[in-house]
Amino acid sequence: MLQNSPELKSKIDQLWNKLWSGGISNPLTAIEQITYLLFMKRLDELDQKKQADAEFTGEKYTSKFEGRWIPPEYRAKVREGDTQGETDKKLADDKMYEIEKRSLRWSEFKHMQAEDMLQHVQGKVFPFLKDLNGAESNFTHHMKNAVFIIPKPALLVEAAKIIDEIFEVMERDSRVNGQAFQDIQGDVYEMLLSEIATAGKNGQFRTPRHIIKLMADLVQPQLGHKIADPACGSGGFLLGAYQYIVTQLAIKAGTINLVPDEDGFVRTSVAAALTEKSQAILTSSLWGYDIDATMVRLGLMNLMMHGIDEPHIDYKDTLSKSYTEESEYDIVMANPPFTGSIDKGDINENLQLGTLKPSC
Repeated sequence: MLQNSPELKSKIDQLWNKLWSGGISNPLTAIEQITYLLFMKRLDELDQKKQADAEFTGEKYTSKFEGRWIPPEYRAKVREGDTQGETDKKLADDKMYEIEKRSLRWSEFKHMQAEDMLQHVQGKVFPFLKDLNGAESNFTHHMKNAVFIIPKPALLVEAAKIIDEIFEVMERDSRVNGQAFQDIQGDVYEMLLSEIATAGKNGQFRTPRHIIKLMADLVQPQLGHKIADPACGSGGFLLGAYQYIVTQLAIKAGTINLVPDEDGFVRTSVAAALTEKSQAILTSSLWGYDIDATMVRLGLMNLMMHGIDEPHIDYKDTLSKSYTEESEYDIVMANPPFTGSIDKGDINENLQLGTLKPSC
């Protein structure tokens, strides 16, 4: 964890302070904006790595930044009854808004002048990020109302510079300490999310990692179990179950020198423990719900930061009448919110509550 990397923790604090002094003082908003920047950076780096791996192995790989991209609002909506002329005109209009995907890479736009960079990221890069997994994906659906609100060109330039420095430290720590880059990246995100614990806004208190580890040890989730958190927030319990299962698979695979961190989590490369089949099973086994749209996005991105490409986290009130699932899950891990109140008329009739307000 970051406690063992003072330099990395210092960089995270520096980034946080830059956004705070730049006018983004709400912790959830700041975390969202930082997360978007981390995604832009990581997307570029992962794509370049996959390209290099494909060239080495001879396997086919299509870069996410290959070709051109048209923002969804400008895409031609060709209808069945359109004449050929109408169709041709719509397709021709499309080309006016085509963007070279290569220009959307972090490594390309970070060299722009401050004003140009802000306009480029706001108007092109961020919309591309929201549309990344296709119109039908869960990620795209929940990113629909996301906004990029870093207001000042100089602030974006400074934030981008610090993020580059953070990645340099992560890569060095990965080489020197033999820790998987993905684990270090997850630690960085955990550090950001820890700010929620001090904020406590709208009931969003983050469960400490050692409590998550204890609960995972108690319930002992296994590969194939369907696991849910009905008030998942940033996805900590789902990640705890995920890391527990990965650790058990690593032990079965004969992985040695598994050293737990200060919270008890074993740091092991996912690639060392998961086959493609077991990764698919595990990804389809984790389900989370929350009634805060911001937390849904943070939960999705948190799991994606930890290597779960298509997480199942949705906006849903699991106490309401609209939630009708029964006996769907093998394990439920949750820490219900301890602030706020609920509408008595919307409570699911199958739930017997003595009070409408959470209490300790």
